[in-house]
Amino acid sequence: MGAATGARRAGMFFSLVNPNFMSLRNFARIGISMTLPPLMVAVGVTFIIIMGSIDLSMEGAVAVCAVVFAAIFMWLGGTLASWAWLALPACIVVGALYGLLNGLVHVKLRIPSFMASLSMGFVGIGLSLLMTGGDRIRVEDKIFRSLLTERYFGFPLMVHVALLVILIAWFIQSRTAIGRNFYAVGGGEELAHASGLDVKRVRVLGFMLAGVFYALGALFAVAQIGIAETATGYNFMFVSITSVVVGGTALWGGNGGVWNTLVGVLIVNVINNGMIVMGLPRYLQDGVLGLLVILAGRPVDGSQIPRIREVSGPCLS
Repeated sequence: MGAATGARRAGMFFSLVNPNFMSLRNFARIGISMTLPPLMVAVGVTFIIIMGSIDLSMEGAVAVCAVVFAAIFMWLGGTLASWAWLALPACIVVGALYGLLNGLVHVKLRIPSFMASLSMGFVGIGLSLLMTGGDRIRVEDKIFRSLLTERYFGFPLMVHVALLVILIAWFIQSRTAIGRNFYAVGGGEELAHASGLDVKRVRVLGFMLAGVFYALGALFAVAQIGIAETATGYNFMFVSITSVVVGGTALWGGNGGVWNTLVGVLIVNVINNGMIVMGLPRYLQDGVLGLLVILAGRPVDGSQIPRIREVSGPCLS
């Protein structure tokens, strides 16, 4: 509720500074920004953070998924009207396998999720560079790019698709056993293990599920810009984790969720869009977002500090 109030107040402030902020065109622009990869990536990493872990591999994962999708798509005809549609499920499978490998490195090798995922992110960037040779793969199919060009009720089709994906993510989080297990692990790994829960399996499935959403983010990115390259996932790590934290999902796990992340993405995009409308330079925009993360991530009271230390030990080892 507090996060939603913050988004509303930010919108009122920017509308006073520049009346164009409240225009339908600008709202559509914010909607497009929200359905860019950062939203899908933020939803994916939300599951990881709920477990009390962290995932920094999203930029590499998005790059690999985007390049694999574009390569298969062009090889099979370059249009959804042909067999190229098979590139869509192939991209999802690649994302799931990437997340699976990420989770296995973390769990089986007993490497902290911070280091395991950061390393896997670099591996993904290198792999995508190897596959493309530093070139760009253009995807110009009008049917596929209709996700951006076709509008309904003033918003691109990808906005509506993203809302459907959010509903699916919410269902997984709140209506399935694996979703409840994420909260159980984040609330206390030893307690979850003592109750008979296979914590390692839950963690691996969490990273695998996150990989699926990273792949969806890659598809949105290619649909928006029509290009797949090594830099497709650039800056998604900062924006997605910022959105999760600003939305109110605790970095030490056990609470928060998909709707929190949606509100967090809204806040970040409203503030970022408002700064663009005001004409602030890019370095000031980055600085403001950095301060936003500091303010959102600070403990509300001293009782939270021991909790952070507790989870940073056993849960992240």
